[in-house]
Amino acid sequence: MTTITECIEIQVDSRQVLDERLDDAVRGLQQIAMAAGTQGILLTRHKAGHYTAALSDQVPFGMTREIIN
Repeated sequence: MTTITECIEIQVDSRQVLDERLDDAVRGLQQIAMAAGTQGILLTRHKAGHYTAALSDQVPFGMTREIIN
């Protein structure tokens, strides 16, 4: 079973803003992940301009993975 916690939704119209928001989300999730040391970060592209960044037990601690739905 997959557990996803601490999900951040990102919706943007500009590539520059997207990069900034994704970087901010990853930095924030890294701080949370360090406390538990059990989850990595999963970035998911749902459609153009709509992403989520989340901690996931399906991603090894210390890793960030990207998927496109």
